[in-house]
Amino acid sequence: MRDIPADGPPEDGPPDEAALHDAALRYLARYSATAAVLTRVLNKRVDNWARKSGAEDAAQSARAARETVRRVVAKLTGTGTVNDAAFAETRARRLTRTGTSRRTAAAHLAARGVNAAVVKATLPEDAEAEFASAVAFTRRRRIGAFRRDNADAEERRRELAMMARAGFPHAAAKRALALPEDEAEAILATLRQS
Repeated sequence: MRDIPADGPPEDGPPDEAALHDAALRYLARYSATAAVLTRVLNKRVDNWARKSGAEDAAQSARAARETVRRVVAKLTGTGTVNDAAFAETRARRLTRTGTSRRTAAAHLAARGVNAAVVKATLPEDAEAEFASAVAFTRRRRIGAFRRDNADAEERRRELAMMARAGFPHAAAKRALALPEDEAEAILATLRQS
């Protein structure tokens, strides 16, 4: 592997394929990423080079380097180093376990550049999974079965509104808020094991 300074590619020319490939591997060693996110990161690297270089042909070289970015990302995707479906699966599982609604998880994955078909396959319409995630949300926010004191009707209405803003369906939110603590803990234990 080429020796490249940690702050970026050599200053004498635009990032070449080897430099961009190395930068991509360094990024992937630290972060899980989709092809869209990796493309964004590498294009930002090219843009920073173009801005700092001040060369007369920097814009043309940057366009060529962006084409190289596409090739590098395609190569990493082809080898399986970048896998949007695997990213979506692991991220969706983590989001569900931590109490994120299906709708919010889908928006999170879409923002990371995951294809809508992959998002739909990763987050199927499952009322029980949504309910378990709603229970995890009540635990995290200390509402429902996990509140410290008894809630009056106004407090319960505020808790239901909080869950609606978090993207949970009304039925799942109402059911999760009415759950006794021992049943909620059992559901959370099952969710942690999945």
